[in-house]
Amino acid sequence: MVILITGITSGFGKAMAETLSRAGHSVYGTHRRDCERIPGVHYIQAEVTDDASVEAAVREVMDAEGRIDVFISNAGMGIGGPLEFSSLDDARRQMDVNWMGMVRFLHHILPVMRAQRSGKILCFSSIGGLMGLPFQGLYSASKFAIEGYCEALRLEVKDFGIKVVVIEPGDFATGFTAMRKSSDGAEVHAAYPKYAASLAGIEKDETTGLKPEYLAAKIARIIPRKNPAHHYVIASPLQKLAVFAKWLLPGKCFAAILSLYYKV
Repeated sequence: MVILITGITSGFGKAMAETLSRAGHSVYGTHRRDCERIPGVHYIQAEVTDDASVEAAVREVMDAEGRIDVFISNAGMGIGGPLEFSSLDDARRQMDVNWMGMVRFLHHILPVMRAQRSGKILCFSSIGGLMGLPFQGLYSASKFAIEGYCEALRLEVKDFGIKVVVIEPGDFATGFTAMRKSSDGAEVHAAYPKYAASLAGIEKDETTGLKPEYLAAKIARIIPRKNPAHHYVIASPLQKLAVFAKWLLPGKCFAAILSLYYKV
């Protein structure tokens, strides 16, 4: 299969590129900065926030292969902190990368797959796209947007043989934690005294989380399926239980559990 993945320099993207290339797929991946290259993987320099760059990346794959069988929208970033102290520029940046980055690629990939009458689209959300996480509100909002977009898209393209799958990872030990931009400063901590302890817990969960290779192996098994599920929660048993609890419990009860867990 011809597979295009956004963001393959580290974390999930790198692990997926390695695993899928090793499985015999023709893998193309986008990157923004210089990085160690995986043998057999085709690298395309592209910025998900730039329209012309995205269009050129898709065209490069089509010129080389004539088709795209699988698109994996993986590129993303996080901005943390109390929402009150998140700037409007932060909000725009969070949505532009995580949500609009996906939309830009799909704008050019959907016509390709519709003409093929086939294709799989895997979009990375998060368990933070299923529940609003305190001090990660912008990130959760961007992932909620992916959930809604994909739910609508799935219905629109089902007659063209296109499958839309949403991947919802829990905490994984990747470079995401170190790269997160978080609000800081005396004013922030004075206004929200529980923020520091909550953030420390969030970062501990991430840095001690599952390895990205575990997720990559799951993705490698999802891609060949003729009729994949609409959603895959890839997380620890406790986090899977939290997702189930969100569906099952009254809103106030679940909010109380989140509040206790995140120390807010």
